[in-house]
Amino acid sequence: MILEDESARQAAADTQRWVEMAVIGLNLCPFAKAVQIKGQVRYAVSDAVDEEGVLADLEDELMLIAEADPEAIDTTLLILPEALHDFYDFNEFGELSDRLLKRMRLVGELQVATFHPAFQFADTDPDDVGNYTNRSPYPTLHILREASIDRAVEAFPEAETIYEKNIETLESLGIEGWRKLMQQ
Repeated sequence: MILEDESARQAAADTQRWVEMAVIGLNLCPFAKAVQIKGQVRYAVSDAVDEEGVLADLEDELMLIAEADPEAIDTTLLILPEALHDFYDFNEFGELSDRLLKRMRLVGELQVATFHPAFQFADTDPDDVGNYTNRSPYPTLHILREASIDRAVEAFPEAETIYEKNIETLESLGIEGWRKLMQQ
């Protein structure tokens, strides 16, 4: 179930602040600013405490965004303050997300990206600064429209270089710089 109490408002505010300070502020995603400014990002906070609850809320959010006007909701961040705290469990949950997309026949229309406070790319050390490109305040499932991604990639001629630029940005910032940014 999607929460709308004080703790949910705080989780949404923390996540929105992360989007504004890191994702947009450091230009980690050059496509994020436009939808944020237009108010087309939905911040939904789940009360789920286990995979089953997260799957139910994810299914609801996938249905909502699939049926919504893209001008109203272009993308959704499903925030999980009470579930999937272990990164490895969260990472494995990605397979369940993919199966759910297939079962709902939304492959090619929507996709789910993942962000986590302990995100770690394969073959990196946990403290590798590059991991911070995908570190969010809470475990978060980012529901994206494939059509929006296609349009953004067309408008950004070198989309494949985003990852490399993000690593360079974070290496120049450093972990201590990241922490200071997040404490502002």
